[in-house]
Amino acid sequence: MVEIKNSLKNDTYTIHVIGEVDASSSIHLDESISEATSKYKKILVNCEQLEYISSAGLGVFMSYINDLEKNNIKMVIYGLSDKVKHVFQILGLDQLLKITTNEEEAKEIVDGL
Repeated sequence: MVEIKNSLKNDTYTIHVIGEVDASSSIHLDESISEATSKYKKILVNCEQLEYISSAGLGVFMSYINDLEKNNIKMVIYGLSDKVKHVFQILGLDQLLKITTNEEEAKEIVDGL
């Protein structure tokens, strides 16, 4: 089961992903990213409490790669556990998405520093 919490600070929208993203719960992640990309240009995805992500969850991120580029939206994923980060690396998503270790680095990237 996944819990998604959203917050807005200044002009940066943060999606907090908590728990497990699997085939049945990936729709919640998709809805949250869809809403964020329709309104904001700076998006952080906090995965510090993400325990597991299935291929369906990874597919959600993959489905936004072209939209992010086309609409000049900066989205940075941060706080992945080693286990979850490894899954992103196996599929090469770490080459297609911006992934960093912590919130400070993620903010620097979306702010263009």
